Amino acid sequence: MPAGNTPRWPGTVTDKLRHLYHANPVLSLVGWLHVVLLLLALALLPFDGRVVTGLAVWLKPAKFAVSVTLYVWTLGWLLAGLPARAQRAVRGLSWGVGLSMVVEIGCVFLQAARGTSSHFNNASLFDGVVFGVMGLFILVNTLLTVWAVYLVWRHRPAGPAGYVWGVRLGLALFLVGSVLGGMMIHLNQHTVGTPDGGPGLPGLGWSTRAGDLRPAHFLGLHSLQLVPLLGWALSRWLPRRAVLLTWLGAALYAVAVAGLFALALRGVPLLPA
Repeated sequence: MPAGNTPRWPGTVTDKLRHLYHANPVLSLVGWLHVVLLLLALALLPFDGRVVTGLAVWLKPAKFAVSVTLYVWTLGWLLAGLPARAQRAVRGLSWGVGLSMVVEIGCVFLQAARGTSSHFNNASLFDGVVFGVMGLFILVNTLLTVWAVYLVWRHRPAGPAGYVWGVRLGLALFLVGSVLGGMMIHLNQHTVGTPDGGPGLPGLGWSTRAGDLRPAHFLGLHSLQLVPLLGWALSRWLPRRAVLLTWLGAALYAVAVAGLFALALRGVPLLPA
């Protein structure tokens, strides 16, 4: 992708996935692994009536599989735009991220198969070890995200200025979302004011009676897709003002994440029952 032009993405979904595989085979294949695991979780969902923290036992693995697929494919795509001199670092980073995500989804599936929670579970020594392993690799992935932020600020991604700043700011906000995940680990639960479980939003489980850190975490993580997309769209539609508007959009996005986080800390649910 020439540095001065809007990125020309291949037309069909198949073309995009093929391009991603050639650009970053590690993260491409890790994403496909999670697609397979998503299908497995969905296949098991109707046949397993067990419930964990108020949700069907295979719902959480399915949600994690979707989230990780979006994460690794988006990261692979964004880092593919870095110049050749940065690609050796990208390969090392990709192996680290891929390993971290495989370990995490493995722990989530293992605990779902056992009919128990994967997160904040210290009910037994084994459960504590599983959660400790997850926490370790979440930390590794967060440190790798710091490295990714450094790379996109040190080396200019290919594309127009609005898109470049969308990539940089999106990754920075993604890092903030990752740190919010660390806050949940520090508190040893998702909610503020009551224990985890109880009434929650359908399919999501976000508490409707107490503060919940997951909405802010969710919004922060998906800045990885939304902010670069904003920068790309503005570069096509309003190229003269794309940089300014991308910064403004990222700032408003950060305010929204901070607002959801403050709401949760006050013990206020996103959508009260």
